[in-house]
Amino acid sequence: MSKINWEGVYPAMLTPFTAGDEIDFPMFEKNVKAQMEAGSKGIILAGSLGEGSTLDSSEKNQLLKFAVEILKGKAPVVLTIAEQTTKVAAGLAQEAEKNGASGLMILPPMRYKADDRETVQYFKTIAANTSLPIMVYNNPVDYKIEVTPDMFEELAKVPTIQAVKESTRDVTNVTRMRNRFGNRFKLLCGVDTLFMEETMLGVDGLVGGLVDAFPRETIAIFELVKANRYEEALAIYRWFLPLLELDIHPKLVQYIKLAAVQTGLCTENVRAPRLPLEGAERERVLATIAKAIATRPTLPDYIPTQSLVNA
Repeated sequence: MSKINWEGVYPAMLTPFTAGDEIDFPMFEKNVKAQMEAGSKGIILAGSLGEGSTLDSSEKNQLLKFAVEILKGKAPVVLTIAEQTTKVAAGLAQEAEKNGASGLMILPPMRYKADDRETVQYFKTIAANTSLPIMVYNNPVDYKIEVTPDMFEELAKVPTIQAVKESTRDVTNVTRMRNRFGNRFKLLCGVDTLFMEETMLGVDGLVGGLVDAFPRETIAIFELVKANRYEEALAIYRWFLPLLELDIHPKLVQYIKLAAVQTGLCTENVRAPRLPLEGAERERVLATIAKAIATRPTLPDYIPTQSLVNA
């Protein structure tokens, strides 16, 4: 079985596209290297932010293989699984393992609002079909299914179900999970606007969005909080919050891609039915990004500078 620490910052990677609607692999590589140089501990592919719902299985496999080749085992590559049927999800998990994935981030069943028993069985069946470590994505706000502590009691019996992307938007859930399960599950904050608060409450890591555009600032906040340097972290966090709010909007893909364009780490192209921003909306988002870049803080000099990937 592969091993992942499930600690630190894991970018939910954007999927850059060319003007011809193909995956822009050189730009993807540039962003991956920027994440590693900043101190990210791994990457997550083909999630909501990565426009996974618009990628076909061939593209997901290409992206996975390419990421594995870039990182050469120096950091884990986690593939997202978000499917309508258990059979397809289990098959994709097996394929991901064959193609070099280090782990999986798994959403509950798509479209059908499974009940608690069905949802638990869904996760268990996928886990039974792969040896890869699994992070459960718990996001009832966007995906309408909450994985409750009682459900995690059942999932705790499966050794490969190891981590939780905590996106309930209820910060007390961090303490609730710790009180009930101790350190059985690694907990990673999944909401950018809550990640300082949840890091102070003891999460092990962050699955981030704006880290795609601002990797050093994101990792600085996380590491400063872990080092009990709260005032330094808070100063950066207050600067960052208007940008972090771009992550909690239905157009988070367009918004964060636009931010990453400004920092040279993505293209603005999105895959239909999404369309690039235009008009007043685009100007408003650009103004938020421009103000942040103009006031970008100087970071403490401890931030990791040694790349895990050859430049």
